[in-house]
Amino acid sequence: MSVPPLECLYITEDHLREWKSGNTNYRVADPVPMLRFLYELSWTMVRGELPFQKCKLALDSVVFADSLSKGELSSTFADIITQMALDLTMPGDYRARLIKLAKWLVESALIPLRLLQERCEEEFLWEGEMIKIKAQDLKGKEVRVNTRLLYQQTKFNLLREESEGYAKLVTLLCRGSEDTTVNASAATIGIIKSLIGHFDLDPNRVFDVVLECFELQPDNRVFLELIPIFPKSHASQILGFKFQYYQRMEIHNAVPFGLYQLTALLVKKDFIDLDSIYAHLLPRDDEAIEHYHAFSSRRLDEANKIGKINLAATGKDLMDEEKPGDVTIDLFAASDMESEAVAERSAELEKSQTLGLLGGFLSVDDWYHAQMLFDRLSVLNPVAHVQICYGLFRLIEKAISSAYDIVRQSHFQLSESPTVAGVDVMDASAHKRCSVSLPKELFQMLAAVGPYLHRDTILLQKVCRVLRIYYLSTLEHATDGDGAAHSQPTSGNQACRQLLRDARSRIEEALGSCLLPSLQLIPANPAVGQEIWEVMSLLPYEVRYRLYGEWEKDDEKNPMVLAARQTAKLDTRRILKRLAKENLKQLGRMVAKLAHANPMTVLRTIVHQIEAYKDMITPVVDAFKYLTQLEYDILEYVVIERLAQGGRDKLKDDGLNLSDWLQSLASFWGHLCKKYPSMELRGLFQYLVNQLKKGQGIELVLLQELIQQMANVQYTENLTEEQLDAMAGSETLRFQATSFGVARNNKALIKSTNRLRDSLLAKDEPKLAIPLLLLIAQHRSVVVINADAPYIKMVCEQFDRCHGTLLQFVEFLGSAVTPATAYARMIPSLDDLVHQYHLDPEVAFLIYRPVMRLFGCEGSSDVFWPLSNNGAARAASADMEAEPTEYSAKLTLDLGSSKKPIMWSDLLETVKTMLPSRAWNSLSPDLYATFWGLTLYDLYVPRSRYESEIAKLYSSLKALEELSDNSSSAIAKRKKDKERIQESLDRLTSELQKHEENVVSVRRRLTHEKDKWLSSCPDTLKINMEFLQRCIFPRCTFSMPDAVYCAVFVHTLHSLGTPFFNTVNHIDVLICKTLQPMICCCTEYEAGRLGRFLYETLKIAYHWKSDESIYERECGNMPGFAVYYRFPNSQRVTYGQFIKVHWKWSQRISRLLIQCLESLEYMEIRNALILLTKISSVFPVTKRSGINIEKRVTRIKNDEREDLKVLATGVAAALASRKPSWVSDEEFGMGYLDLKPPAASKSQSGAAAPMHSSSATNASQNEVSSAKVRITGTHHGDFGISSREQISRGKSSDGRLDKMESGSHVKSDAGHQKLKGVSSADGAADGQLSAPLVAVQAGSSRSAENQKQLEKLGNREVDESTIRLASRSSVESEQTKTSAKRTISAGVATKTLKQDPTKDESKIGKSVGRSSTNDREVPGSAVVSSAVASNGRCRSSQICRCI
Repeated sequence: MSVPPLECLYITEDHLREWKSGNTNYRVADPVPMLRFLYELSWTMVRGELPFQKCKLALDSVVFADSLSKGELSSTFADIITQMALDLTMPGDYRARLIKLAKWLVESALIPLRLLQERCEEEFLWEGEMIKIKAQDLKGKEVRVNTRLLYQQTKFNLLREESEGYAKLVTLLCRGSEDTTVNASAATIGIIKSLIGHFDLDPNRVFDVVLECFELQPDNRVFLELIPIFPKSHASQILGFKFQYYQRMEIHNAVPFGLYQLTALLVKKDFIDLDSIYAHLLPRDDEAIEHYHAFSSRRLDEANKIGKINLAATGKDLMDEEKPGDVTIDLFAASDMESEAVAERSAELEKSQTLGLLGGFLSVDDWYHAQMLFDRLSVLNPVAHVQICYGLFRLIEKAISSAYDIVRQSHFQLSESPTVAGVDVMDASAHKRCSVSLPKELFQMLAAVGPYLHRDTILLQKVCRVLRIYYLSTLEHATDGDGAAHSQPTSGNQACRQLLRDARSRIEEALGSCLLPSLQLIPANPAVGQEIWEVMSLLPYEVRYRLYGEWEKDDEKNPMVLAARQTAKLDTRRILKRLAKENLKQLGRMVAKLAHANPMTVLRTIVHQIEAYKDMITPVVDAFKYLTQLEYDILEYVVIERLAQGGRDKLKDDGLNLSDWLQSLASFWGHLCKKYPSMELRGLFQYLVNQLKKGQGIELVLLQELIQQMANVQYTENLTEEQLDAMAGSETLRFQATSFGVARNNKALIKSTNRLRDSLLAKDEPKLAIPLLLLIAQHRSVVVINADAPYIKMVCEQFDRCHGTLLQFVEFLGSAVTPATAYARMIPSLDDLVHQYHLDPEVAFLIYRPVMRLFGCEGSSDVFWPLSNNGAARAASADMEAEPTEYSAKLTLDLGSSKKPIMWSDLLETVKTMLPSRAWNSLSPDLYATFWGLTLYDLYVPRSRYESEIAKLYSSLKALEELSDNSSSAIAKRKKDKERIQESLDRLTSELQKHEENVVSVRRRLTHEKDKWLSSCPDTLKINMEFLQRCIFPRCTFSMPDAVYCAVFVHTLHSLGTPFFNTVNHIDVLICKTLQPMICCCTEYEAGRLGRFLYETLKIAYHWKSDESIYERECGNMPGFAVYYRFPNSQRVTYGQFIKVHWKWSQRISRLLIQCLESLEYMEIRNALILLTKISSVFPVTKRSGINIEKRVTRIKNDEREDLKVLATGVAAALASRKPSWVSDEEFGMGYLDLKPPAASKSQSGAAAPMHSSSATNASQNEVSSAKVRITGTHHGDFGISSREQISRGKSSDGRLDKMESGSHVKSDAGHQKLKGVSSADGAADGQLSAPLVAVQAGSSRSAENQKQLEKLGNREVDESTIRLASRSSVESEQTKTSAKRTISAGVATKTLKQDPTKDESKIGKSVGRSSTNDREVPGSAVVSSAVASNGRCRSSQICRCI
């Protein structure tokens, strides 16, 4: 039979050719594995393909991949030869070559002969002549030797042994350890040897006697000197025989502990090996593990049954279990279960020799080998046995003894030393802490003992104190190293930091594996919890929360811990069922006792119950006053854990309202943090920051509750009239209006506010106030951009919720961070807020507004913007050439050396970058900054609210004086209350005076600045539109006080006589062009704020309309009521005209509300109802409008959508209450309106162009001949001054001015009148006037007065104004001509183009007129004009869409 061919991987034909040729320079390129190469090489030589003599050459030509010694090469070669020799199927010639190869390898010294003799068979050795005797003889000799070595025992002649020798030996070994010197040990060794020789004693029996005596005298160290004289291998055998003796069935005695101790000591001294003795011990590991698993499973089942409901129980059994009023808790259930388990496993400890040996190692302080056994027997939970546990306690006590001495000495020094010397003692103790170090074995022991450290609470507290001082000393080392590194960097500081990291990781391991699990098995010991907290408090909250999260991972594997947790959960639920205000003290203490032992389980159970039952919040929060700081910290972790837990919806099914569990959790957390100052909030704030970074802001309800409960800063949209009026007052007045019974100087409120502020602005931690503020502000926009809600109503709800949180948070920061300069240093610059953090301008100004009030005037350290600097104002007014607000540029913001001073001019430059450049054509940065920088406090004094609050305080003082109780306590209380009320009274009185002075000063500044706000704007005709878009609408929908502020600011602009700000046009643009789109695109709360702004605006307008004397006094001579926008001193709108335009506004509001109420869009209906709710006290006024609106509202009351039904019901009630005050259309018009429909109205749709043409002709005639014109409206009754009529007036005014200089362009004016007649045709939607207002009262005294005022302007002003306007419109003249061609009929256009273009002044007049027309019309006006010209009417919705 031939040998199967071997596939050679590394010996190729090329290699063989080179080796056979004897090429000594040949080398194999790649390294080869030694074993495979030698195997292939051997078979190559056995097959005869390579001579033996070339073997060395082949070995020299290769490099082995694994570097080995020559001995390893020889051993591998010998193994290969031995393996090949065992192949009995090898052909004869192959075997002959193999024998020759083996002989050659031995002769060439590649393989030592000894290796082949050890490994090869006898026949192969005989054939290879490597042995002297035959193979059969060698086999027999081998059998005899093995028998003698392994099975034959050395027989001593016991008859020749004398008992006297053993007696002397025992006497020598048991005489005691009076002398343990080296000489005594040597003498004892000599005597023992003499006894063995003299009495011919068996050495093994002598060794056994020595071990027996050592077992009885474990403290006699002389035996350690005697044992080395005996063979080490015999020691393990003798001890093994001893252990096997006790394993016999007939032996019922337990292994004496001395034997375990002796064995452990010999292993510790390295006389015997642990593995050699472990093989003799029983039971085997697999048998012990199987037995323990059965025991543990039974115990786990018993623990899991705790708290389970027995469905088969009868009613009587259930009543017996739950007796009312009989509430008890079992704090020792886990201890009792543990005692039963220990008693049951006591027999196991007696029978288990491996556990006994572990106890022996602990008794001789051999932790190295004990840890090895702990790791090997960890599945059996050996530390559960009391003997092993206390042995481990003794080692821990010994390991911390030196460090605890330092702790105790420092404590005694501190307690005995006086208070004055406390600092020196602390320094001394700190110096001692630097030398405190703990061995790593201590932490290994703590990890091994696990939760069973609860058996020795004193030791547990010692461990806590030692760990604390160890970490503090290491931290001090690292701090000193870092301090030295700044001055002289060395490698030592890196070592200190590494030591600190190691110390922290060790303490974390000790807390997680030992201290925290032990706490839940100690029955209600708050002192232990406090000691553990002293260590936990040294770690960051992130580490603490991680430890809490890992705490209960292994609970289900430990029956004892699981039983404790289940019992605590059951008792907690039983107590919560009966917890009430009446039994709060008793049951609250029971809850605290349970929480002391099982804080994680108890607190998580309580939080679960609170999420389900909101009524439990108050009693539970009151019951928590007995908790420790550790339990408060765990409670915060539990709350964050519940927030982050997945699988629960944080919104209800409607997608609008927050889930009940989230609302309950937020309310609970707010009340808890308010009442207990030890609650830490940084973890929760960091969680909110992380959630906002992910784009999730639903959990901001917790921040709302915290601010509301701890700082009493509440956000609500439903402010009463008194509260909203008080929001314009001082801080005390605002607090009185919104405090809801909370005293201003409440110490608890002040402390909780400071705690909340310090949590956000921690000194040693990252400050989260500004990141949280910026993320909330950014999330406000993210809600709209990244909205994934299926309905826009859900998006609106989320936006309103986030916006409310932003307002509340900013108000809190502004009030809590004092002084204001601290807030200013904390807030980023306005430029960063807008451009770096991409905040909306309104949000940026909300945050930056308090900083703007810190800009101070040069030369006046106590005067800040927006107050007026009297000296600078007088200097500016004295210098007629100077700008009115020149001193505003001298304002500077200086926040100290940390930040560079900021000039007011720099702020204005930043403001310019916030809007598109085209916006500044109609606005100025000064007006924009002033609008956004001021507050309602600067413009309005709610004197009635001040007086009301002062009257209340006087009433309270009077009520106190009338009390008849004259006891000492009552008198003291009255005195204290009087002082408090008098303090509030004095503060309110002084703040009222200060407020009035502030408003006067601000108004003085605004008076000086108003002239340059709009006078330099090149596009004055778009002022109102830009002002509404950039200022009014963003702020009036921001908050309720801001809505009132916007109306007051507009009234201030009017009352100041601000040039180029037309009040009538402002209200007209608001109502006729922008109100409906705003209603459609507002959220619910924004619609309410818009309604408030509209209410305030209409209230002012109705006030002006109420009486002609009021109108003449407040509006008659104001630039805001000028007919010509660009000339503030031109003709004013008369009282009759104002009533007509007021009628137009009323009809427009009615129509757009009716249109929204009849819409199919949910948002339009809802927002219209909300708007009606806010303005119901001032609108509708007329019966016709009220009845029409009431019909639509009544129809919505039957809608299937419940929220709309509720809103409609409220609106219907408000309309019904106002119904008696509605007036007829005639009463509203007060005789200035002609309400009869025009005769030509029926044919408007059929003859649109002729109507326009005749309208233009009639307009021209009426302008010449009529002294007073009654303006006839459409069938809708929509009267007022249209934008086109105002443009017409502007053109006419230009014509008059030009005529004053030169009367050469009369024809041009006539042409313009024709244009105006066409473009100002009356439409049903616009309700525009059928005749230009320039013809009204042409022959009256007002015309004469206006003429005089125009003459007073002077030729110089007229020329400059006309030229400036002409230059602005020159570029657009061609486009204006084209636009005019589109809006007029062909005949009129022909007449217009035939005007004489040769006169320069006429050209200027035409340019001005055309520029006026083009600029006044907003984009889309051409479409509106064409629609009016073709159809005669246009719906307001179409106009709004065009706008």
